[in-house]
Order: sequence, then C-alpha cells, then structure tokens
Amino acid sequence: MAQDQATPEDIMFTEAEAAAQFDELEALRQERDELRDKFMRALADAENSRKRADRDRREAEQYGSSRLARDLLPVYDNLHRALNAVPDEQRQNSAALIEGVELTLRELTSVMTRHGVTPISPEVGDLFDPQLHQAMFEAPVPGTKAGQIIQVMTLGFLLYDRLLRPAQVGVSSTTGAAN
Repeated sequence: MAQDQATPEDIMFTEAEAAAQFDELEALRQERDELRDKFMRALADAENSRKRADRDRREAEQYGSSRLARDLLPVYDNLHRALNAVPDEQRQNSAALIEGVELTLRELTSVMTRHGVTPISPEVGDLFDPQLHQAMFEAPVPGTKAGQIIQVMTLGFLLYDRLLRPAQVGVSSTTGAAN
C-alpha cells in the first residue's frame, strides 16, 4: 500500500470538530449575507443620490432664474403703466417715445418667454382661481356671480409650471345669479 493514502481514522472528524466547522461555516454565511445586504443598500443609496443630483441640477437649470425673473416683473408692470398713462390726445405728439416703450416691452416679454416666464392674464368674467389669482378686493357688482373677476390690476406670471406671482384681481361678492 502506498503511504499517500489516508486511513479512515485520518479522514474522520470528531463530532465536536464537525460541529465547530459547521458553526464557522454558518458564521461565514451570515457575514456574507450581511455584507451583501450592506453592499446592495450602498448601491441603492448611490443610485438614489445620483438621481437626486440629476433632479436638483435640472431644477437649478430650470428654476434658478426665478429670482431674476421675479425682480423683472416690476419693470414689466411699469412699462405697461407708462403706456397706459399717455392720454389719447398726446399719443400723436409722443409717437416715437410710445413706440420705443412698446418695443422695449415686447423685447422684455420675448426674453421672459424665452426663459420660461409666461403671463397669467385673466379676463373680466373669469372665475377666481386661488392657485393663480390674488383677490385684492371684493365688491358687489350687479350682473355678476360671486367669485367672478371684475377687475384685473396686474398680470400674474408662471416660471414654467411654478407660480412666480399671482394675478392681482378684484372679485365679485354678489350672491345673486347673473342676468
């Protein structure tokens, strides 16, 4: 017989040795499972962080100019007021000035539109929408229904889908039906 061959006594483990090796194997399996769970959680966290960073970047690109846009709204309002303040009798004499103000207003509107700023322009008779309008006053007006817009003081504006400024309106408080 060759000396390389193991005898049954060499191969056999004692019951205590087998139990110890089984316990060690179970401990290694448990450690492997815990490490796999930690790895999967870290992978999910990294993916969530990447998605959150992408979303934040897109929002910063899209809505980062909201402060500037909000600061430009009074300029828009003042150009409108300037055009409305000129009496009809003086329009002929001030035609060049009025044309300049109109061109400036059109250019401002064009730039704002190009950057996602769109006006909210309610009409008299539209229903008041608290998501888009700010009621500046209520008054009973014959021939209107409660909640109808009776006067538009300033336009509102959206930056893409977010409200920059609500339209400022007067609202009817009449409780009777319209004629």
